[in-house]
Amino acid sequence: MKAAIYGNTYQQEHLGRIVGLMRELCRRGVDVYVERAFYDFLMRSVPGERWCCLPVDEELPQADIAFSIGGDGTFLRTAQWVGDREIPIIGINTGRLGYLADVSLGDCGRWLDELLSGGYIVENRTMIEAFCPEIEIDIYPLALNEVAILKQDTASMIDMEVHVNGTYLANYLGDGLIVSTPTGSTGYNLSVGGPIVAPSAPVWIISPIAAHSLTMRPLVVEDASVITVTTRSRAASYRLSIDGRAVSLPVDTSVTLRRGSYVTRVLKRPGHHYTDTLREKLFWGVDKR
Repeated sequence: MKAAIYGNTYQQEHLGRIVGLMRELCRRGVDVYVERAFYDFLMRSVPGERWCCLPVDEELPQADIAFSIGGDGTFLRTAQWVGDREIPIIGINTGRLGYLADVSLGDCGRWLDELLSGGYIVENRTMIEAFCPEIEIDIYPLALNEVAILKQDTASMIDMEVHVNGTYLANYLGDGLIVSTPTGSTGYNLSVGGPIVAPSAPVWIISPIAAHSLTMRPLVVEDASVITVTTRSRAASYRLSIDGRAVSLPVDTSVTLRRGSYVTRVLKRPGHHYTDTLREKLFWGVDKR
């Protein structure tokens, strides 16, 4: 088996357990490939360790599984790293919330045995692809969580004219607009009052940010929809954010959003439902007294 590992470099307090994970993988005969920046971090941090892994510079090998070591932001970057190879990703939480992460480093011996024996479930998560007909967007254009239109360098509202499948929907006046996947429904979307959606639901969520009108509420549409947003502002530009990767675009340009041509495959423990994660991570319906 081949495993690819991506991690953030803010892991000093977890180094011992990361070394333990590497040892467990090698002991089981797994070929381990590590993203170059994370590999260099490990080499500097634990110089005496005999590492049985290889660094990955540009071309990621076709691995059987990818490990994301960090928080939710690291998971999103791992999804970008994997890209259209659709390698199943398991999230190992060393961050704060870690909503996308399903396991911890502390008991890696137990869940590794389950994982390598094929005892995990693969969930296909759809993504949103963003493109601008007028200007080439020079960042990775797919979002596992959300695409956001945001104001820039101004206190004034922006005006976002939205069409769905070529039909006029509304002009949203406010600080911005979020188009979220079900995976991202517990992220930025939730913070602006959008609904939590089951990860497998074939929908997008359109949620305004600080809307000027109280009647502008979040809207759920089919994920087969093509959404076009044309943004106007008193400023010369606005921000397009794709899973936190941001670029400035001139006002009066349009951004089109559609379902991505490939998915992110997420590994989950058998018998562990997304409602369990809601209770464990977001304390959904839990009395904390």
